[in-house]
Amino acid sequence: MNKTIIGKTVAQAESKQPKNLNMPINQFYEAVEGKAIVNVSNRGKWIFVKLECLYYLLMSLGMGGDLLYFRSKDELPEKYHFKLIFTDGTGFTARFSWFGYIHLIREADLPKHKMTAQLGISPMDNQFTEEYLSTLLHNKKMAIKSFLMDQKNIAGIGNVYIQDILFRARLHPNRKIFSLSKEETGELYRAIKTTMNHSIELGGLTYEKDFHGTRRGFTSEDFLVGYKEGKPCPTCGTTIEKIRTGTTATYICPNCQKIQAQ
Repeated sequence: MNKTIIGKTVAQAESKQPKNLNMPINQFYEAVEGKAIVNVSNRGKWIFVKLECLYYLLMSLGMGGDLLYFRSKDELPEKYHFKLIFTDGTGFTARFSWFGYIHLIREADLPKHKMTAQLGISPMDNQFTEEYLSTLLHNKKMAIKSFLMDQKNIAGIGNVYIQDILFRARLHPNRKIFSLSKEETGELYRAIKTTMNHSIELGGLTYEKDFHGTRRGFTSEDFLVGYKEGKPCPTCGTTIEKIRTGTTATYICPNCQKIQAQ
């Protein structure tokens, strides 16, 4: 998005689901039009589009969806919930799965935006170090999976990738944080970075599209234990199991990921 839309000026916005906005639709249109794109970044699962005049367009695709760039003569997607058109005729559409948000916020009001102000550090942030993770986990008593899934602690790890993160770290999802050794915390840190970097290198899941509509390369074969119930563990050959952890399912190797510290 940075390579493609920086410097472009918003000519028009369209929302097919005004409930996704954080203000009345006409007010949103009036506020966003005429502003140029300064920078695009992310924090966890939110995309931060910085606009001139000290505004931010904050976007979350919810449980999934896509942002797709288009040129003036391109055919638009059959389904989308939001569209931004630039003065040169290009633009992008946004499609949400389940729920999504398009919020326009003054930069000065970012600390008051409840959905993003409390987000934790991104696992891909340079400040996310092994020491930072160790400090983050210090004196915590909850289960490790629940902690990692909480976006207030670390923003950007979802249930899809948590499977292989915990497997690489040889940690049961219900393992209590206070029982982790320094060595296990280090393995967990390396597992987070390895798993997330691998997905980024492949461009995300195979059913996802990038900004230009290209499908990505992370297939079911790239998972180690995730979504492979009944198949052999790639390390020890034990049958992979699917268990319930709170409201979500988790795939584990019962031999490599024991609930008790070894």
